[in-house]
Amino acid sequence: MIWDREYECMERDKLRDLQLCRLKETVSRVYEKVPYYKKLFDSRGLKPSDIKSLKDISKLPFTTKEALRENYPYGLFAVPLKEVLEIHASSGTTGKPTVVGYTRKDLEAWTELVARIATLAGVTSKDVVQVTFGYGLFTGAFGLHFGMDRIGATVIPASVGNTRRQIMLMQDFGTTVIVGTPSYCLHLAEVAREMGIDPADLKVRLGLFGSETWSESMRQQLEKEWNIKATDNYGLSEIIGPGVSGECLEFSGMHINEDHFFAEVVDPETGEPLEAGEEGELVLTSLTKEALPLIRYRTRDITVLNDEPCPCGRTTARMRKVCGRTDDMLIVSGVNVFPSQIETVIMNIEGLAPHYRIIISKKGFLDYLEVQVELTSEFFRGRFKDLSKLEKEVRQELSNVLCVKAKVTLLEPSSLERSTGKIQRVIDKRPRGA
Repeated sequence: MIWDREYECMERDKLRDLQLCRLKETVSRVYEKVPYYKKLFDSRGLKPSDIKSLKDISKLPFTTKEALRENYPYGLFAVPLKEVLEIHASSGTTGKPTVVGYTRKDLEAWTELVARIATLAGVTSKDVVQVTFGYGLFTGAFGLHFGMDRIGATVIPASVGNTRRQIMLMQDFGTTVIVGTPSYCLHLAEVAREMGIDPADLKVRLGLFGSETWSESMRQQLEKEWNIKATDNYGLSEIIGPGVSGECLEFSGMHINEDHFFAEVVDPETGEPLEAGEEGELVLTSLTKEALPLIRYRTRDITVLNDEPCPCGRTTARMRKVCGRTDDMLIVSGVNVFPSQIETVIMNIEGLAPHYRIIISKKGFLDYLEVQVELTSEFFRGRFKDLSKLEKEVRQELSNVLCVKAKVTLLEPSSLERSTGKIQRVIDKRPRGA
């Protein structure tokens, strides 16, 4: 087990002093080493010496994903390339990928932080961990792999896809911990049943899930299907990858590794800082990164911070499970709609499977929302009258929650494409600017 009592149980005042010291060092370093930040600070008349308290962080400008793309590939690095041991990048599905680098010290810290969050979730050196993330430029697989190594667990780098083989490996190798996206792990359970295997009969006892937003209802579904404890963890490549925060078995929020990251929640519209307990956009500043230190990075993830001590004994602040993203928010007929709201409705209605797709289109001048969702195998074999009743129930519940009318299309089991990585739930067919 990896539990750093010095930092994870540090008194809040001492932790704040440590954060301020590291913040000052980071701000000075980016001003001296990263031309982009020097130019940005100078344009605002800011100097590193202006940071005298943690509250002064609000004086600093935000960093966005666009800044990484504009400085592609190495423009935001604070060290020479010869000091960068490893490079990772986002998928680049909406343009140039965002490139991140790690020095030897960064890799050591990354490994330690992922080991912390895995320990939070209950992983020990006795576990056999199957990683179902893809090994490549994506940070998820390598990050979790490094952390499990540090704990001393046995790691199966199964990578992504080949689902039937994944089930075989679980059976033959005695997998006790599964790592992946929640949607893919539900698909694994589905395939296991097709193979005549009850997932709950396997040795898997824990799941560490991340890389996509998922609801409490999906957690319940995962725990039911696999007979496991399903934990959430959070990270993003731009900051470090997995290792920013993770759930302990109190399930009262994800502990943030605050000795390495300073977390804020701001109003998504104004950028003004919010108090603990208020919902807003998570903003992160890296405090120890050497290769790519980022100042006030806007994650676009919606959450709430809680800095009260946790019953587990840790004093680090916790972030609520991410409920959506500011850039994933859908505006349908003038109403803000999050896909997570739709997922919660689906997961709470008997007869629906946890596989769905949201399609938004235009009919004339009006937005048109369609929710396609698969039926469970049991319900699919039912009567047409029951299907009609179910469709009406789903349509009414969506209207109650979203305050927007939606067409509901019930699909036969396994008709939607399955994803081995981040799943694409939303298809927006509206013309640009509509």
